[in-house]
Amino acid sequence: MEWLENLFSQTYINSLQITIRLFLSMLLGGFIGWERESRRQPAGLRTHILICMGSTLLMITSIYIPQTFQNFQNGDPGRIAAQVVSGIGFLGAGAIFRLGVNIKGLTTAATIWVVAAIGLSVGAGIYSAALIGTGFILFVLTFLTKVEKKYFTDFHYKELQIHFNTARIETDAVFATLSRFRIKTVSLNILQSRDKKRSKMKLVIQFPDKTDLKQLYKELNTINHVTQIHLGQDF
Repeated sequence: MEWLENLFSQTYINSLQITIRLFLSMLLGGFIGWERESRRQPAGLRTHILICMGSTLLMITSIYIPQTFQNFQNGDPGRIAAQVVSGIGFLGAGAIFRLGVNIKGLTTAATIWVVAAIGLSVGAGIYSAALIGTGFILFVLTFLTKVEKKYFTDFHYKELQIHFNTARIETDAVFATLSRFRIKTVSLNILQSRDKKRSKMKLVIQFPDKTDLKQLYKELNTINHVTQIHLGQDF
């Protein structure tokens, strides 16, 4: 296996090295992209592969120029890599979008940034860093996702409207009920009819995924003078 070790330890850029590095970056970027694609994220398999291969190609070019052209012997191979690190943020930002007060796509944006780092590592011939880094990244994206779901309750922001047939609102009873279901109130707005015979509470709440919605409605309806309850879609 000495020939294989020599092949992967070679620093001179030639056609064989270019092929090996681009192929490896395609595989490693594909592993991470596959995980994102399986979760129906905006940046999936092809996007991650192209980012990883593009970063690898830029790193290869950075090394190749001072290696090949005599006039650029003092060139810095890290300059193009630095531009990749800063420039990839614009692409990652495109994966982040906001639904009301909910932010989506942060993890995918992070994988876009880190897969570019993997591509640069492969392009520079630091194969061990690229392989170990890919393994740790997949561990974070798969195993730690299960840990998060088990120990951390996911929630969404929703609008809750509670209608009363009186001007007097049982706010303490409402907050006590929400508290029992671990629902946090973000904002509160109280509206009252002109004849002061009806009123309405509009709340923006953090709504846990595992909330027993049927039981929540049942307990809210036991509060005095409640006539209607409406829970809106995610923000």
